[in-house]
Amino acid sequence: MRTQVAIIGSGPSGLLLGQLLSEAGIDNVILDRVSKEYILGRVRAGVLEEGTVELLDKAKAGARMHAEGLPHDGFSLAFDGRDHRIDLAKLTGGKRVMVYGQTEVTRDLMDCREAGGALTIYDASKVQLHGFETASPSVSYEKDGTTHRLDCDFIAGCDGFHGASRKAVPPDAIKIFEKIYPFGWLGVLADVAPVSHELVYANHPRGFALCSMRSETRSRYYLQCPLDEKIEDWSDDRFWDELRRRLPVHHAQALLTAPSFEKSIAPLRSFVAEPMRFGTLFLVGDAAHIVPPTGAKGLNLAASDVHYLFNGLREHFSDHSDAGLDTYSEKALARAWKAVRFSWWMTTMMHRFPGTGDFDQKIQEAELDYLTHSQAASTALAENYVGLPY
Repeated sequence: MRTQVAIIGSGPSGLLLGQLLSEAGIDNVILDRVSKEYILGRVRAGVLEEGTVELLDKAKAGARMHAEGLPHDGFSLAFDGRDHRIDLAKLTGGKRVMVYGQTEVTRDLMDCREAGGALTIYDASKVQLHGFETASPSVSYEKDGTTHRLDCDFIAGCDGFHGASRKAVPPDAIKIFEKIYPFGWLGVLADVAPVSHELVYANHPRGFALCSMRSETRSRYYLQCPLDEKIEDWSDDRFWDELRRRLPVHHAQALLTAPSFEKSIAPLRSFVAEPMRFGTLFLVGDAAHIVPPTGAKGLNLAASDVHYLFNGLREHFSDHSDAGLDTYSEKALARAWKAVRFSWWMTTMMHRFPGTGDFDQKIQEAELDYLTHSQAASTALAENYVGLPY
């Protein structure tokens, strides 16, 4: 089998790239090692930058997002027992974010791809990349006990941190930058109305907490926890009690609870791989970079990678120009590092680190106080949160 672009991974970045390519008349095939049902069962973040929303519209996959998503003009930083609202729209000239679950983004893109007849091969095991240092790359995989080969012009590695794409690159050709944080996020999903109509990021002596939502009737809550915590040690009652302790009194009193239907602990890391291009192989999204979720940048960074790569591929096939592909890694990494910095800064500012002394704690408190009382500082936060321009 042959295609113009082989896309490895059918998460949001692979599906978005595939849909944009299909709309532009560029043939593509998506491979994924797991099933469609498994992918749709994964729970991920759901705060979309304006640029991500525009890309979904360009891919003609934004109708349900606009009908069911929740546009947010601001969010709250909670500390010293009070809310301090960051007015995104006022500080950025009307820009906002869209709260819409990543699972729903994935479902919408899958539906569009299936409606257009583009090919996605699920349960493709033993995926291997070949010849991407040449002009004739290919991908091999096994399906139903048979080995297949997919010849292509380019390979887009959209298969995440643990995928085959980055692992195929020779170690001496890639440089890794990484920071592991000494805590994780314990998260639950529950079918209850959110405690607030906007997100609440809470800094508390007991640790960070985040009140988020997936809809007006489904809430997503997080607690900072030690890395050695066990899920089985956290009953729903224990989680709700601890969340109340970390929120301002008015939020704690308004908190609605219900049995959780998903509960997990996620470690936090900052990770960047350079470069993001290796001949005819291009790394996209989590295959190239990971950020802690504090800044709501993971999915949005993947979308910006897709923006740069799609434009480069369109120019190659339509205009016979490789200028966009030649600058893909440089442009994608420049934006990625700004998001890595922002996510690191938000994480450092909002969490309690093991071994933090009195001096460090006072610095954190001063940072929060300055941030919420300086228009210049609040504006810098707001413009990063809604998303820097591509």
